[in-house]
Amino acid sequence: MEAKNADLAQLRINRDPGPAASARGSRRWLAIGLPAAAIFVLAAILVITGGALRPALPVHLTPATMVSPVRAGAVLVASGYVVAQRKAAVASKGTGRLVYLGVVEGDRVRAGQVIARVEDADVKAQLAQARANVQVSRAELHDAERSLARERLLSDSGFSSQASLDAAEARYERVRAGIAAAEAAVEAAQVALENTVVRAPFDGTVLTKNADVGEVVAPLAASAFSKSAVVTVADLRSLQVEADVAESNLEAIGPDQACEIVLDAYPDVRYPGVVAKIVPTADRAKATVQVKVAFRRYDARVLPEMSAKVHFLPRPGRAAVDTQPVLVVPATAVAERNGRSVVFVVAAGRAVEVPVVVGRPLGSSVAVREGLRAGALVVDSVAARLRAGAKVTVQ
Repeated sequence: MEAKNADLAQLRINRDPGPAASARGSRRWLAIGLPAAAIFVLAAILVITGGALRPALPVHLTPATMVSPVRAGAVLVASGYVVAQRKAAVASKGTGRLVYLGVVEGDRVRAGQVIARVEDADVKAQLAQARANVQVSRAELHDAERSLARERLLSDSGFSSQASLDAAEARYERVRAGIAAAEAAVEAAQVALENTVVRAPFDGTVLTKNADVGEVVAPLAASAFSKSAVVTVADLRSLQVEADVAESNLEAIGPDQACEIVLDAYPDVRYPGVVAKIVPTADRAKATVQVKVAFRRYDARVLPEMSAKVHFLPRPGRAAVDTQPVLVVPATAVAERNGRSVVFVVAAGRAVEVPVVVGRPLGSSVAVREGLRAGALVVDSVAARLRAGAKVTVQ
């Protein structure tokens, strides 16, 4: 029995670690903890030096654009609108309901072409009545002529008095005057009938349609239920840009000065122009003078009322020199980093450095020969602390 108890005591687990086991545990924790602490410290250093904890730099972006060296050397840039110099709101001279409209917006019309018609039944009735009055007056003229001839014969024979002869002559003259009045009434009715027809005043294009069939048109549009103009027609061959130039800049502009016109709708297309007229009056409210710039050539994309910018060139003859477009960015967008020219773009909220090869300066811009494409958005003003990878916010 004692041997049995002794054997069971030997099988008990000893939970008291000895000195050797404690040493091994300490070394294990040191092997795990020291690398983890080193990694944490290194990550903190990278975060701090990388700028993750720094506030984001505010930046503005501007596109790289294609311009001609001519435009870059412009002495003045003014804004304006394309305006047709030959334009008319075509209306009917007669009042009535519109019964025919033969054009829509964009249709080309020729001078004298019938555009619309107003109801004319009443005017045709007046014309028929005036023509009938002419026939009546001519019948009376035949009777008056025969009566006058008889009275003259009787007067020569002494069988009629002078008073009867005078009355016959007066009647004859009245009938002749009545015929003239009736013929004038016919002519007036014909004019009134023609006034119910709306014709194109010149060759042009219909810009707007102001009335529809069934509406009442009137020359002066006296009420809210009537329309004055039926259509608006413009001669698109007479398009010019009317730009407002500040009085202080008027000295830089002269007649026949070469210009370059850029429509806001097509910023990459340039149209050559020339100063056609400087309107001899100023707008006292805006302190500007209107300058009309004529196109030397343009295409069907140019439409009335389009907004445009006019670049006034320093010399009329310079428009034909060095017109090859080049890619430009603001001069402030180019910086020197490690001995090379770079621009900065923004990707995922951080600044990205793009090396470029710059060309000659063009006004406040600089030409970019390599490294950038047209339309790319670059930081327009590079600060000294802006570096690759810096956190930025676009404003």
